[in-house]
Amino acid sequence: MIEFTDVVKSYGHGSPALNGVSMQIEDGEFCFLVGPSGSGKSTIIKLISGELRPTSGTVHVNGYNLERIRKREIPYLRRTTGVVFQDFRLIAKMSVYDNVAFAMRVIGAKEREIRDRVPYVLELVGLENKAKRLPGEMSGGEQQRLAIARALVNNPSTIIADEPTGNLDPARSFEIMSLLQEINNLGTTILVVTHEKDLVQLFSKRVIVIDDGIVVSDGEGYYDED
Repeated sequence: MIEFTDVVKSYGHGSPALNGVSMQIEDGEFCFLVGPSGSGKSTIIKLISGELRPTSGTVHVNGYNLERIRKREIPYLRRTTGVVFQDFRLIAKMSVYDNVAFAMRVIGAKEREIRDRVPYVLELVGLENKAKRLPGEMSGGEQQRLAIARALVNNPSTIIADEPTGNLDPARSFEIMSLLQEINNLGTTILVVTHEKDLVQLFSKRVIVIDDGIVVSDGEGYYDED
């Protein structure tokens, strides 16, 4: 579960990036977080991942209290949350298989576990026949699927997708969102951070709208920046 209670985050002088944000995302939920550029979406991602701490208020993520978390606990927090980035952040010289396996190796997984888990995840995202390809030999949609596989491979309870369709055409965007829906159907909590209004409206999901550091709307379905 992700829970923000009266969260304020300031970076220095001027208006805070977040100004009293309260929200709760339950285990197994699929939720969109939307809003214009500079509204506070990126700050929320950094708070959830433990990259930042709140100036005031409380943040709880999958059993961890983020304003009190110890430095040595942060890697364990991050094992519960997989992040999918807009720019993919793939390792260009590694194959599809090794990009996914690397995410397991950095947390100390055994090679036997890697051999069992990686093919399963690649099949889940539709890349089982491209394990030996390099990222540069794949389309943008395939690279995004690879990024999702890497975020998924350590079996996190939550996946945060940060503008996962920002570099894709409408057809590929719909495919990626449908894949995230399939992953959610398996029990994983999904938080999609986006500004793509048309795509959000295709899926009847909860939509949290943030603007100028404040939650201005929280409900299912329709989202309007105006």
